Amino acid sequence: MHIYHPMNCIVPPHMLEEIASRGTAAQRELAISTLKASEQMRGQRRALSDFAGAVSRVAAVGGKERIVYDARNGSSLPGTPVRKEGDGPSADVAVNEAYDGSGATFDLYKDIYNRNSIDNNGMRMDSTVHYRKGYDNAFWNGEQMVYGDGDEDLPVSDRLFNRFTIAIDIIGHELTHGVTQFEAKLVYSYQAGALNESMSDVFGSLVKQRVLNHTAAQADWIIGEGLFTPNVKGVGIRSMKEPGTAYNDPVLGRDPQPGHMKDYVNTSSDNGGVHINSGIPNRAFYITAMELGGYAWEKAGQIWYVTLRDKLGSTSQFQDCADLTYAVAAELYGVNSLEQMAVKKGWADVGIAVGDVPVPPTEPGEGCLASFLRLIGAAPSK
Repeated sequence: MHIYHPMNCIVPPHMLEEIASRGTAAQRELAISTLKASEQMRGQRRALSDFAGAVSRVAAVGGKERIVYDARNGSSLPGTPVRKEGDGPSADVAVNEAYDGSGATFDLYKDIYNRNSIDNNGMRMDSTVHYRKGYDNAFWNGEQMVYGDGDEDLPVSDRLFNRFTIAIDIIGHELTHGVTQFEAKLVYSYQAGALNESMSDVFGSLVKQRVLNHTAAQADWIIGEGLFTPNVKGVGIRSMKEPGTAYNDPVLGRDPQPGHMKDYVNTSSDNGGVHINSGIPNRAFYITAMELGGYAWEKAGQIWYVTLRDKLGSTSQFQDCADLTYAVAAELYGVNSLEQMAVKKGWADVGIAVGDVPVPPTEPGEGCLASFLRLIGAAPSK
């Protein structure tokens, strides 16, 4: 048995590599240190994944339960517990942000999608703050969330990143990597890996939108808004609305995300461009949500969640995700419904066609998928 335990970082390696080549001496040192620390942790995760039957130390408890730990600038995980479920606020803002952000993520999945925590079995939500010193990243390591403090020890003029608990969508993004780990198990490379990243952006953004009570039209659709200091020419690390426009900075470089298949980036770096090409399915979701209007976590989010939970496989490609979300929209809301047409437009606007095969009318009591299987001879006629 292979245990699916990747390490998923919010800041893509291409951004840190740009800093390592363009930044000041202090900025370069932190970027290189972060890249090395992240790669070391990935090696540990790969080693762990080779052990069949590995048991997580995070127990299933059956309800919302959070523990926030303090690594005290060390690298030993999880660290010292500093706030447990039901405890009052801490004097440490990072502790409170980690606690509240994981709670908001739990609530989105529970209240809207009837999911009981990350594994749907009441998994305790553990978070560690103050990981290492000058660590410019946050990650899900297969068991828990880990947050660095950014550039707090650098001179003000050199700071690029604030603390990584500052953006609630980053917290939702990383915890959604855990949901994917327990559901679709999308491999972390090329299009499947870009879908893995995109699903995290989708639900991370929905966590933020729900906390702010923003409709699709009111939302900023920025991932990591607030993470950059004023020294950076950018609004966040990604834009779901307009991929490729989130930042254009002398040190960080330019946002490389495409928003259409014609601009798909063929690369072997970043696990085949998982943080780059995720802009394409991100924009498909944004357009779908805008077409439907209202709160994006309701219909658009429901379609994407059911697809992630029940339909996608470990090697699914963009076309698979498009076809499956289109089919799920029909199952949930009806063939040729407004919802299904919104999904079709979302994918069409990024260069991926769905729905070219005629969908047959359903027989009484028969779902869309069953009728389609009947059409192609994969299921008996009634």
